[in-house]
Amino acid sequence: MGLTKSDLFTKEQNDIANMAKAIGHPARIAILQYLVKKNACVTGDLVEELGLAQATTSQHLKELKNAGIIQGTVTGPSVCYCIDPKVWKQYKNVFHTFFSEVKIDDSSCC
Repeated sequence: MGLTKSDLFTKEQNDIANMAKAIGHPARIAILQYLVKKNACVTGDLVEELGLAQATTSQHLKELKNAGIIQGTVTGPSVCYCIDPKVWKQYKNVFHTFFSEVKIDDSSCC
């Protein structure tokens, strides 16, 4: 596998790419939507909700937690997950700014 040469790009470009990568799987989007809908600490019901294996669900949760989008606390033998509101707001602002900076004229496309 080749290097990404991320040093060729700005910090902002790298940050946006890393955020997009963190949410770039449909299972992760489903997890985030479920956590937002529940608006509470969620434990084992994610496996049933997604229909994925426990190990697969855990891997997606790990990726989201590493990206900081969700928080997890250990309660006995299980881990409880919820959205990190500070990071969620950061993602929202970064993507809003990114998409609103580009002005596309529908008539100028090839």
